[in-house]
Amino acid sequence: MASYQTATRDRVPMVQKAAFGAGHLVNNLLPGSLGVFSFFLLTAFGMDPFLAGLLGGLPRIYDAITDPIMGYVSDNTTSRWGRRRPYIFTGAILSGLFFMALWQMNPENSQTYNFWYFLIMSLVFLTGNTIFSTPLIGLGYEMTFDYKERTRLMGFSQTISQFAWMIVPWFWVLIANPNLFATQAIGVQRLSIVVGGICLMLGILPAILCKEIDQTNLQNRDTITFKNLWNNLKSLGRNMVLISKNVPFLRLCGATFLVFNGFQMVASFSYFIIVFYLFNGKYDVAGNWPAWFSTISAVATAFLTIPVITWMSNQWGKRRAFIISTAISMVGYVLKWWGFNPDNPWMMFLPIPLIAFGIGGLFTLMMSMTADVCDLDELNNGMPRKEGTFGAIYWWMVKLGQGLALVLGGLVLKVVGFDQNAATQTAETIHNLRLADITIPAITAGLAILVMWNYNISEEKAHEIKAELVKRRGEL
Repeated sequence: MASYQTATRDRVPMVQKAAFGAGHLVNNLLPGSLGVFSFFLLTAFGMDPFLAGLLGGLPRIYDAITDPIMGYVSDNTTSRWGRRRPYIFTGAILSGLFFMALWQMNPENSQTYNFWYFLIMSLVFLTGNTIFSTPLIGLGYEMTFDYKERTRLMGFSQTISQFAWMIVPWFWVLIANPNLFATQAIGVQRLSIVVGGICLMLGILPAILCKEIDQTNLQNRDTITFKNLWNNLKSLGRNMVLISKNVPFLRLCGATFLVFNGFQMVASFSYFIIVFYLFNGKYDVAGNWPAWFSTISAVATAFLTIPVITWMSNQWGKRRAFIISTAISMVGYVLKWWGFNPDNPWMMFLPIPLIAFGIGGLFTLMMSMTADVCDLDELNNGMPRKEGTFGAIYWWMVKLGQGLALVLGGLVLKVVGFDQNAATQTAETIHNLRLADITIPAITAGLAILVMWNYNISEEKAHEIKAELVKRRGEL
């Protein structure tokens, strides 16, 4: 492999990396908090389980529609402040405020009132969050055009974003603590204000401190107006068709869907295994062990696996780093069979560093490779560059996988015979649950390796594409 040095102009200053990482922390903290708080719709606000399921599913349909639209709008915006930053700034403020408002319900209200309040406010919140997150993703793809610096940028931002997953598991403990909050509803209401305020302050940092691509050489952008709405929609459709023909990008989406879907399907299984296998259904004895399991996983991802994966990528290439890191995670999943040991609960932490290579490698490398794919798209299809649209479609795939995983995960629990109302589970149920916890993510990870085996944007090819684009734009 040829050795390339990152040019000075392609290096992203640490301040900008930190600001971009702060934006990604918000991108994880908001949905993570939403997932925890949504559980208390049942216990704190008395929502019917079916209605609570609708409140989780219906907004996702809306989100799937708005993300590509926002990506297209961001790609084609012309302003003195750039294509992305005005939306990031505005969206961060709206996301924080609307998240606070989303949870200011009263359990004494009728179920019908709370249902419609939460549904409407969910759509309002997701609108603000889409305005923030979609341009933020696009911004990351254009902050540098260097093959290796892209991985360093994404790795650093993913490290910072993992702080969200170190914090979120403890929301369960805080909200349910009667010494802190008189009721769970009050806990949700007050904690949502804290989370919303933190996200608002951190979310505006990328808009203030990060630098966008030079707009001088950006051409062929559409004019975004209500008068031109029909033409805009047709242009968005054409862009989606072009993106659907981009084979390397389809490989990234397919691999992401497999790894993330497999991981999410069994994400809750560790909690059940800890409570019902390690501690025989005694929630009081299990205590904070499940929260520590999630927190230690995030710590290992942030400070061990992501730095190692970034190094592997810059030494051996992104495709090879993905294959190796995903294979390591498969070993970690298998080791869970011995790691979850009722005689020594501390052993549950042993497989974590290996398992963390899966998700840690996934988003660090996939986001870096998507930036390379955006260059390939400009080479093949010309301007305008479509970072926002690529990012929206990629993360739509992530959300689709997450939604499907929730459904399939519940189905697996039913198949293995898990009884949520039982104080203990049968030995057969626990045995089958542990097998599913290991085999499902290991199989999907193996399939993802096959999908990425023939991914063909190497470092050499990326530099060739970059050189041609520089020549075509007339840049120095």
